[in-house]
Amino acid sequence: MIDLETDFTLISKYSKYVPPKSQFLKWVGNKQKFAAEITRYFPIEFNKYYEPFLGSGAVLATISPANGVGSDTFGPLIEIWNALKTDPKKVIHWYKYWRDQLSTQTKENVYDQVRDCYNSNPNGKDFLYLSRACYGGIIRFRKDGYMSTPCGVHTPISVNAFIERVNVWHRRIQNTEFYHWDYKMAFNSAKQGDLIYCDPPYSHSQSILYGAQEFSLKELLSEIELAKNRGIYVALSIDGNKKSGNLICDLPIPDGLFEREIFIDCGHSMLRRFQVEGQKMKGEQVFDRLLTTY
Repeated sequence: MIDLETDFTLISKYSKYVPPKSQFLKWVGNKQKFAAEITRYFPIEFNKYYEPFLGSGAVLATISPANGVGSDTFGPLIEIWNALKTDPKKVIHWYKYWRDQLSTQTKENVYDQVRDCYNSNPNGKDFLYLSRACYGGIIRFRKDGYMSTPCGVHTPISVNAFIERVNVWHRRIQNTEFYHWDYKMAFNSAKQGDLIYCDPPYSHSQSILYGAQEFSLKELLSEIELAKNRGIYVALSIDGNKKSGNLICDLPIPDGLFEREIFIDCGHSMLRRFQVEGQKMKGEQVFDRLLTTY
């Protein structure tokens, strides 16, 4: 593999994009802060862009593709993305309905109401508020599908601030179609010259998060190999180093599948902070790996 951080002649062959200034959804593990660096290593030219583990959509919004597909197995999330694209006023109303309750109730009481509504009938409206109000944006479910993350210590952003973000993100996703798909459906739809960016659940750190319980990295790697053989560009964000580089996450990555490997400094882990219940985070520096097939 070639380390692009030390091979500056290769960096010049890849594009640079500018991410939105602020997150639309508050989401642990999202790539908002690192999207500009990640997309530096994307090909300058590709046909259709696919992001099959959509989550917060930070990389997709950074690229703002001319022809894109965003997908995820989580239905309420795709409901939000489709509403943001086609009816941003609806998304604003969703958020405003719950955010306005803070004028007469504590944020904890409002959060408990929203979570109860969501757990009785999973939907995009309630999940939107939960993503902005839950602890650290950690989207955690029990095995029975119950959203179990507690209320965050922060106050959710104001309605006006949210409106500004909706307007920005609405413009950036206008050329993207959103589907409630398993990632394999996205891989099957891609064609030669397309680019697929994968940001799946991380094996060493995200086992409690949505979708992680059923996810198989080995199966994803098999799909990536098939896509590579079909002439599709694939970039994968996955576990790298933890604890200031003392632990290199051991993953079943086949030799020769990826051409390049880049380590990206992600700072301290919010998920780990949640797991240790606010204890000091000394030695918990995290580095993601970006692997590319090209």
